[in-house]
Amino acid sequence: MVDVPECAVVHVVDDDGDLGAAVARLLVRNGYCARAFTGPAAMLHHHANAPAHCVVTDVMMGDTDGFALAQELRTLDQSAAIIFMTAWPTTANAVDAVRHHGGLDYLEKPIDEDRLLSAVAEGVGWSKRRRTALARIAPLTPRERDVLNHLAQGMSNKMVAGQLGLSPKTIEDHRASIVAKTGIANAAGLIALMRDVHEE
Repeated sequence: MVDVPECAVVHVVDDDGDLGAAVARLLVRNGYCARAFTGPAAMLHHHANAPAHCVVTDVMMGDTDGFALAQELRTLDQSAAIIFMTAWPTTANAVDAVRHHGGLDYLEKPIDEDRLLSAVAEGVGWSKRRRTALARIAPLTPRERDVLNHLAQGMSNKMVAGQLGLSPKTIEDHRASIVAKTGIANAAGLIALMRDVHEE
């Protein structure tokens, strides 16, 4: 059984209701709060009120496809990991899935259960880190975010001041506010925070 410290939410989307339900049951047995949907519209509506950490979606689904679903999901939520699955794998689609649609993995049917569980665990971990990071920077002002982005590149206060045309004292004040709001005082921590914010 995969070690899931808390009940991470996973949505499964497949127009084959039996297969979607089977995948959801597998995830539930492994400690996830999983729910199956037979279409993108129902999942997106549910996700708006109860966001998932990870979405496992079929690629080919009647009038739509998993890639269109991924685009809509990314507009709604930048922090949900996406895993594609398909019975008709092609190299071109696999590349599209990962590079152009924010997919974490591309699984062939019949699904390899171990690979699925590994991919979902990775996706949930990524989602939790990203949500936590975005929550930490949410209180920052636009100027503080600008300063943080520069600090996260390893710049000193003086270097950031030069880049932004501000005084070192002003940068020190912004940095103090960033530390107070994020709870992160050291440069390494700020770099890690912004890596989680921007990691795709």
